Amino acid sequence: MKIRTPDIIKFVVSAGLFSIFIVWLRIYWLLTGNFILFDIYISRLINWRYPGKILSRYSIVREIFDWSMAIITALILVIFIRTFIIEAYTIPTPSMERTLMVGDYLFVSKISYGPKLPNTPIAFPFTHNTMPFSDKKSYTEKIQWPYQRLAGFSKIKNNDVVVFNFPEGDTVIQQFPDQDYYSLVRKYGRNTILSQYDVISRPVDKRENFVKRCIGIPGDTILITHTLIYINNIPLSDPATAQYNYYIRTNGQNLEADQLNDLEITDTDQMYDPYMKSYVFALTREQASDVRNLSNITKVTLFENTNRNLSYLSFFPYDPSFTWNEDNFGPLVIPRKGMSVDLTLENLPVYRRIIEAFEKNKLDIKDGIIYVNNKPSDSYTFSLNYYFMMGDNRHNSADSRIWGFVPEDHIVGKAVLVWLSLDKNKDSFKKIRWNRMFKKIC
Repeated sequence: MKIRTPDIIKFVVSAGLFSIFIVWLRIYWLLTGNFILFDIYISRLINWRYPGKILSRYSIVREIFDWSMAIITALILVIFIRTFIIEAYTIPTPSMERTLMVGDYLFVSKISYGPKLPNTPIAFPFTHNTMPFSDKKSYTEKIQWPYQRLAGFSKIKNNDVVVFNFPEGDTVIQQFPDQDYYSLVRKYGRNTILSQYDVISRPVDKRENFVKRCIGIPGDTILITHTLIYINNIPLSDPATAQYNYYIRTNGQNLEADQLNDLEITDTDQMYDPYMKSYVFALTREQASDVRNLSNITKVTLFENTNRNLSYLSFFPYDPSFTWNEDNFGPLVIPRKGMSVDLTLENLPVYRRIIEAFEKNKLDIKDGIIYVNNKPSDSYTFSLNYYFMMGDNRHNSADSRIWGFVPEDHIVGKAVLVWLSLDKNKDSFKKIRWNRMFKKIC
């Protein structure tokens, strides 16, 4: 057997790249695949070309085989890129305007924070949780992998725009998959929901994808007071694109469509409050300043939610002891992996879902004593890192102020680029927002 230098080079390069990938995956038994590469390039004990020689006798079979291999190779490549490198998403709601607009198509980097291996590896290709044109599941839960995240290039930082699986998406009403099950339970009662609708569960990686801005990282203390955000007692600067609701009063003249278009105020940003006899616009601080300068505007007032009496019905952690709302929230410490907290009946509403749902412990209260996994517990140590997410459309966003923490195993990736943006209210080429094409997300 003659060993040629080009074959040695091919083996070293292919085995090196394969080994790096397997070490990255941390599935080390797959390193045995190097023996196959060694035989292909060096030892040649197996005739790997033999099937091809047989197929070459029948042209039709050979052509079908070649096409099949090309399609399978392309599918594997695309699935690899989507799982480990980058994936495309679209924006259906205005919760992140003006950073992300309804109709934006964006690329999300999986490799920035490290791609996570799928919890449900067997699924119909290029679907999320349902089959095309159907409400049937596109995956099977017969094989479940534990949470594992591969190495990435960076950690999540304050103000990063992050895509994640919806933390409350573990339970879904099949007839209303876009509705938050837990909000409906709080409103109508669990028995009412279970008696009238079909309720299903979803694994972490098959829950709906959300995109928000990361306001707080593990270990941070977040406080929102009078719409201003403080992280560890330091004011957090708003991105220039952050929007708030403003009351707008005119001198009696209607606001013209041309005026609103010039200020880039969309239809979704406009409401009218008959009680306040005012328009309500979602505006950036710069837009609010421009609106003040219009000749027919008499008053522009930033909206602030000051009603704390019933806020526990709508805001995390849904307990009368916590009178928090969207504009006055906290202080709240964001749990960090390995961090311990004193566990009391008073702060249990903050941590209960973490203990039970996210970290899979049994929690009970008997005679005023908290039991975790059947043991009396006056403290708890977290097994995961958690994050606090908020939409840039601050008064029109369902986010961590509503449903609480985002666990690290729900993180999908970092939103990095808008590659296409379409305005559904316009026709033809006017639908394309050319100024947003290939816009970096920050």
